[in-house]
Amino acid sequence: MPFPIVNSILSWFLKKRKHQVELFLKYPTEVQSELLFKLLKTAKHTEFGRQNNFDKITSYQDFSNQIPIQQYESIEPLIERTRKGEQNLFWPSPIKWFAKSSGTTNAKSKFIPVSDQSLKDCHFEAGKDMLCMYFNNNPDAQLFTGKSLRLGGSSAVYEENKTFFGDLSAIIIENMPFWADFSSAPKQETALMGEWESKMDAIINETIDENITGLAGVPSWMLVLLNRVLERTGKSNILEVWPNLEVYFHGGVNFTPYKEQFQKLIPSKTFKYYEIYNASEGFFAIQDRNDSDEMLLMLDYGIFYEFIPMDSFNGEASEAIPLSKVQKNINYAMVITTNGGLWRYLIGDTVKFTSTAPYRIKITGRTKHFINVFGEELIIENAEDALQVACKKTNSEITDYTVAPIFMAEEKSGAHEWMIEFRKAPDSLQEFTYILDTHLKSINSDYEAKRYHNMTLDMPKTHCAKQGLFYDWMKGKGKLGGQNKVPRLSNSRQWLDELLRLNTP
Repeated sequence: MPFPIVNSILSWFLKKRKHQVELFLKYPTEVQSELLFKLLKTAKHTEFGRQNNFDKITSYQDFSNQIPIQQYESIEPLIERTRKGEQNLFWPSPIKWFAKSSGTTNAKSKFIPVSDQSLKDCHFEAGKDMLCMYFNNNPDAQLFTGKSLRLGGSSAVYEENKTFFGDLSAIIIENMPFWADFSSAPKQETALMGEWESKMDAIINETIDENITGLAGVPSWMLVLLNRVLERTGKSNILEVWPNLEVYFHGGVNFTPYKEQFQKLIPSKTFKYYEIYNASEGFFAIQDRNDSDEMLLMLDYGIFYEFIPMDSFNGEASEAIPLSKVQKNINYAMVITTNGGLWRYLIGDTVKFTSTAPYRIKITGRTKHFINVFGEELIIENAEDALQVACKKTNSEITDYTVAPIFMAEEKSGAHEWMIEFRKAPDSLQEFTYILDTHLKSINSDYEAKRYHNMTLDMPKTHCAKQGLFYDWMKGKGKLGGQNKVPRLSNSRQWLDELLRLNTP
């Protein structure tokens, strides 16, 4: 059991990192430029480095002219060769770890290379920084007097051709330094269990009598776990089970639709919520202030950033700009070059800057997860903003949702069709839909134009999902837990039609 003296020593150690953070806050352009040329120098003798003349790149302009923007399909052949044992293809140090990621319910998996440098200088450094921010903002925190409950991926690590692949969280747990494992629960063996239902029971068994002081994991799955803890214990809220709980580090999905439910489960005015932005490809941003909905972009993790304005987005043919050229409140697709051997890689996420001094961001969605069948340009940020307003005005709560188009037929207009699973349903689904539609029109002029007189888009069609529908759907696809996410917006009806069939009595 960690003691208060340990809490004091570890918190002091973590706070020291603040001075290095202040360096990139003060000199962001210089830090990013120096990093880019360090990455190029390190990898100039790799196959990719030789093919793209890394040794002749002397400016950012050279870099953007000589190296193409790439999506996963373009780099897959090099990754597959590395997975079969070849080395020095896109990064000089041996690549033996691959984070398996699909992002949504798509069957096709991606295998993202994870180098020793990206583990040490990015993922583990970010883990320390996450705590550094928290302790600097909360000097009386007692996080290390207990244990933090981590809810990671549901996959073990698999070996193939002397390389290993699995969920990123499983790779991190396998390589975790002693300081991180010291105050975490459950034990490594449980954290790496593959079968989600058994894993949930095992986590509850291990942690129910522990002094849990922190939580970390994806909100949708953490809610499932916390509700099961209450079912098991018969308690009315989580603080009756873990009275010293003080912070929840969350990421992976927008927290707004879940926050009210967490506040009911953890009824404390002093409890803190800290958002992080991590992915298989890297750890990018951390909330650096209490009670904030923005995250500080971390500039010294071995990741060089570029951005593509979404109003001119054209996949690999897009033109990117460096960090120094971004503006506030514009929707950008993010492009990364990393110390794991990803070069101008289009990660698929979209962000907007809320500040450029320092660089703070919000995640707005995915480049592929939007609806633009009719020119309405509906993004996840719009959808979740409208859902929040509709929930507040109808005193309802949402568990999960997805949206798809109803395509035009003959002389009929199109529409958006919503499948929503409510924790607390509205008295009138019709009123909920009206508020949802009205707010979408107020925040998205393209959507409003297409809704004008129902000429292109009719009023949205909304379905109330039966309890557990999305959980059962994800379970049927073998996608329970960890970083697996319900796809929110789609230009196709595949997911919605599957859910409609499951929702039929």
